[in-house]
Amino acid sequence: MRTRWRRSGTRCSRSPDTAVTFFFDVVLAVLPAVLAITLHEAAHGYAAWALGDDTARRMGRLSLNPIRHIDPVGTVALPGFLLLSQLLTIGRVEFMFGWAKPVPVAAWKFSDPRRGMMWVAAAGPAMNVFLAWLGALAFHLFPAFPGPGFDWLILLAMRWIEFNLILALFNLIPIPPLDGGRILVGLLPLRLAEKVARLERAGIAVVLLGFFLLPMLLRHAGFNADPLGWLLRATLQPAARAVLWLAGHDIGA
Repeated sequence: MRTRWRRSGTRCSRSPDTAVTFFFDVVLAVLPAVLAITLHEAAHGYAAWALGDDTARRMGRLSLNPIRHIDPVGTVALPGFLLLSQLLTIGRVEFMFGWAKPVPVAAWKFSDPRRGMMWVAAAGPAMNVFLAWLGALAFHLFPAFPGPGFDWLILLAMRWIEFNLILALFNLIPIPPLDGGRILVGLLPLRLAEKVARLERAGIAVVLLGFFLLPMLLRHAGFNADPLGWLLRATLQPAARAVLWLAGHDIGA
């Protein structure tokens, strides 16, 4: 987004059309991110409840209301900083990262705690794939809304599909405490699963260092290191094509 300015005496102010564009850029970045992250967490709670754990319900977290799942740092402060810093420097949003408050789960209430946690973990990415599919279905409705808002609806749906699929794919990385790691623990033989489960405490540090901090340092040193980008480039397009096909779109060759 290019910011255009107009002079009024000795002061500069943003033109109205730039302010509107800025507002829509914020909505396109924030709305899909907040809903995708919070509904992801809500899905964990509903899955746990279905399997016999009412902890989330008793703590008021069994809700589709995003406000119930907002984390002050992970859902507000960090995404807000990334959003504003990118819009004010490069004029567009290229990267967003955040998290919601984890839904409390008492695995010991499941008849099979290891398998129960596997299904609870799988519910989060499954919710995001389902939301992406709903976004793909929305494309069928857009011809009924011609006019100046048509392009914005298209962009919103595209961002919605993209962010939900990225969140699902990222969480399916098989490293605890990501959902993929907990799914892996539920699928492996017991002895091997116990070894993988021990990574739970250090797993988030491994993810942050391996996928974000270390690649950033290597890029500053002149090395081409982007493991998360490589992963998403290999998986995001096939996932998006599958979602569009399941929504009844002709995706071509």
